[in-house]
Amino acid sequence: MSKELSFPKDKIKILLLEGVHHSAIVDFKKRGYTNIDVSPNAMSEEELLGCIADYHILGIRSKTNVPASVIEKGKKLFAIGAFCIGTNQIDIEACKQQGVAVFNSPYSNTRSVAELIIANSIMLMRRIPEKNALAHKGIWMKEAKGCYEVRGKTLGIIGYGHIGSQVSVMAESLGMKVLYYDIEPKLPLGNARSTDQLEELLQQADIVTLHVPGTPQTKNMIGEKEFALMKQGAIFQNLSRGSVVDLQALREAYLSGKISGAAIDVFPVEPKSKGPGFESTLQGLDNMILTPHIGGSTQEAQENIGIEVSSKLGAYMDNGSTVGSQSVPDLNLPLQQGTHRILHIHKNVPGVLSEINSKLSQYSVNIVGQYLKTNETIGYVVLDVEDTSNPEVLEEMKKVNHTIKARILF
Repeated sequence: MSKELSFPKDKIKILLLEGVHHSAIVDFKKRGYTNIDVSPNAMSEEELLGCIADYHILGIRSKTNVPASVIEKGKKLFAIGAFCIGTNQIDIEACKQQGVAVFNSPYSNTRSVAELIIANSIMLMRRIPEKNALAHKGIWMKEAKGCYEVRGKTLGIIGYGHIGSQVSVMAESLGMKVLYYDIEPKLPLGNARSTDQLEELLQQADIVTLHVPGTPQTKNMIGEKEFALMKQGAIFQNLSRGSVVDLQALREAYLSGKISGAAIDVFPVEPKSKGPGFESTLQGLDNMILTPHIGGSTQEAQENIGIEVSSKLGAYMDNGSTVGSQSVPDLNLPLQQGTHRILHIHKNVPGVLSEINSKLSQYSVNIVGQYLKTNETIGYVVLDVEDTSNPEVLEEMKKVNHTIKARILF
């Protein structure tokens, strides 16, 4: 059922940065949101501060940082879409304090990442990077020394989430054995076997691949000690977060022969744009695949991400649904016929809902439906009411103690 929004869609200003896939623009326009500014580049904090006050929705990928200063200046900002897996580049706590909904796409590129893990495994076990570099120099290095099939080898997966588990299935189809470690209990797929000891995985795996989030707990979780535990000649891969591996320790493990090859797609410091300027201690090593954070960079993945995130943003703007939000509590909302909808975001303290109901009662507003969910910081209440024609109702909602944001959606 279509409802007339109290804030016209053509007045909603959207800013999409970093070449967000065209599928997102198509989806927004299908929903009636046509006031869209697009840039292929990331923006600095200073650039964002200069323009964010004009926009209601901001769309970014992984290179644009959105700190508290930007969120606080974005007084009109309803939502931020991270058209990528993570939201580390966004100050989520500031978004909670300002009532800004943040949406991302944590699973749309899992297949793309998983395929690259498998491809890297085969290339590194066959020492293809080294032989390719030599062939380009005119050197014909035809030999089987140090080259192996992946069939029968053990793949150690650290982090058995959506990507890790998909890698597990693909690896088994190639005849590999799979051992995985996760801090949370996870049911194995196929014949994969779990271990609750990271050390056991490191000691048994021929290939180790990381699929963990970037948190204080995972910072440099693989370093000198962990490389020392690995098999002699093991293969190592990190396509998760740049902060989780000590790259100098990896370099030393490679030069000593402990690690025979590695694939690294993410780095502690990454350039803001394409072109020269990338530096890493791993450059110049023979059997080393260095890629510029492209694990999920396929046309299929970017198209899927564009559709998923724009759909979440559109649902929030159209009916207040916050399914998948990383900041505002998660609510999946039905539509009621013949009603108006009020959205209210507030600090998570006792008494707010009671005060809201009291104020509506004072104006004889009948509540047809009421939905409330909280997180540790804020509460989100959605009210379907029979009448909001009195303009004082919204003003009273804004005056409720501890209110962060309040608006009549339709």
